[in-house]
Amino acid sequence: MNITSENFETEILKFNGTVLVDFWADWCMPCKMMMPIITEVEEELKDKIKVCKVNIDEQGELATRFEIMSIPTFLIFKNGKVVSSVVGMRSKSEIINLLK
Repeated sequence: MNITSENFETEILKFNGTVLVDFWADWCMPCKMMMPIITEVEEELKDKIKVCKVNIDEQGELATRFEIMSIPTFLIFKNGKVVSSVVGMRSKSEIINLLK
């Protein structure tokens, strides 16, 4: 799901559960390389988590709000609060472990 400043609160902050938020950009090669991995994580954990994507070029205010300095950056929200973050390319198992 693509996230904007308009739907951020409803889709992430008010969501009762775990959300993986992927901050990315079209020009970012590591971001593009992570896309299939994130899709696999989403499919594997579809009943347990929600996966959302924030394009930092289109949603600069969200990138600023969460102090995103490098991409890809992954934030893990639980019940509307950031509980973990990781920057850079990661394996599928590393992402899954972050979500536990």
